[in-house]
Amino acid sequence: MTVRLPSPSTPLNIGTRGSPLALAQAYETRDRLAQAFDLPLDAFEIVVIKVTGDAIQDRPLKEIGGKGLFTREIEEDLLAGKIDIAVHSMKDMPTVQPEGLLLDTYLPREDVRDAFVSPALSGLKDLAQGATVGTSSLRRRAQLLVRRPDLNVVEFRGNVQTRLKKLADGVAEATFLACAGLNRLDMADVPATPIAPEDMLPAVAQGAIGIERRADDSNTAEMLAAIHDTPTGQRLAAERSFLFTLDGSCETPIAGLAELDGGTVRLRGEVLRPDGSEALADARDGAIEDAAAMGEDLAKSLLAQAGEGFFDWR
Repeated sequence: MTVRLPSPSTPLNIGTRGSPLALAQAYETRDRLAQAFDLPLDAFEIVVIKVTGDAIQDRPLKEIGGKGLFTREIEEDLLAGKIDIAVHSMKDMPTVQPEGLLLDTYLPREDVRDAFVSPALSGLKDLAQGATVGTSSLRRRAQLLVRRPDLNVVEFRGNVQTRLKKLADGVAEATFLACAGLNRLDMADVPATPIAPEDMLPAVAQGAIGIERRADDSNTAEMLAAIHDTPTGQRLAAERSFLFTLDGSCETPIAGLAELDGGTVRLRGEVLRPDGSEALADARDGAIEDAAAMGEDLAKSLLAQAGEGFFDWR
């Protein structure tokens, strides 16, 4: 098949959220496509789409819905033909796409780790008894409370810049951000200390960018194949199968990370009670081609250990 390339007169429309990090991810996608096909940057148009998750900032995510809050409007525009591709942070993505859409292209994964962010402290151990920590992530909240049940964990919604401003304003003494986001925004000046996955397992698919397209758009599929990163796809096959089997969303404290070593994959997973009173963790090792099956098996094992009501809010 001969790929029909976009041009300044007929650009490829790239849909994205409007936060600085989302735009940085869209620009990275544009730049990789432009380089792969030796195209000018104006052969692409970045289309900012306002999503519910960004529009509603005064309530916790669990009160207004699951992960579709950050993708629904973008996917509607993709299905309607208003955009040609959609660029997403994979940790925001539901595990099932709407009929007619495919998510099968991933860019090389960034740093998967969480970072402890504080203007005065270097780590969790430095927080005083009863200190206030801000996060909007149920996973991070539960992981914090497992380790430090004395902490006062407060809601911290907003993009990276908003959360850093809240920190500067003294709303909390510390917060947590993804290293990947800080790196993509060139924010080396932020007082952030990376946390090893052994100490805090990250969100499923953290650090990964996914590109969604219409299933019947074979031309775009050919273009995207040129920038797809196979190792990232192999890792996410395990992680997203794990998440899918757990029926995970923004409302469920789940962590997971797959790492490759030659032809094998190691998948670690963790589920937590929302109040941080209990955490269950396990791991699987196997061949890369069995990644999805490993994710399902690990999830079923943890679900059996968790029992009924494990994820209920008290």
